[in-house]
Amino acid sequence: MVYRNILVESLLLLSVLVQIISGSKLLSAKRKIAITTFQKLQLWTGLYLAFFLLIHVSAVLVSRFVLELDTNFYFGAAGINIFPFNLFFVPYYSLAIFSFFGHLAAIHQQKTKQSILGLSSTQQAKLILSVGILSILLIFHGLTNGFTGVDIPKAYQVLVGK
Repeated sequence: MVYRNILVESLLLLSVLVQIISGSKLLSAKRKIAITTFQKLQLWTGLYLAFFLLIHVSAVLVSRFVLELDTNFYFGAAGINIFPFNLFFVPYYSLAIFSFFGHLAAIHQQKTKQSILGLSSTQQAKLILSVGILSILLIFHGLTNGFTGVDIPKAYQVLVGK
């Protein structure tokens, strides 16, 4: 109920737009000076996040306002649980989650100069990436009912052309 408030939703959409625009400017400014693996990771994950946000937010808005679907659990699970659409949606969502954690890890590695619990900033960044990979597995486990599949209601099967 909170995020469906017109003011909150407008602010969320504006923040996505600001992220995409500011990220695009940073990408063009930093792409030629990225040397380290984590600097390159930051650029590539940022680029994918911009792509993902553009496509994902558009899909959510079309689903809500054109198809009149509630963008709930079944909205996210529809493409993942129906073959052959899962061949697209599994990598699409996996890369989005990995990009989120990869972007955080890259920025953390570049900005953190101190050791925490005996871990260097690079080790901390690798730990963040590991949490991201674990998150991918847990999210997909939840979205697929333990990889046995979820019964998608008929209304949501329109998302995959059924």
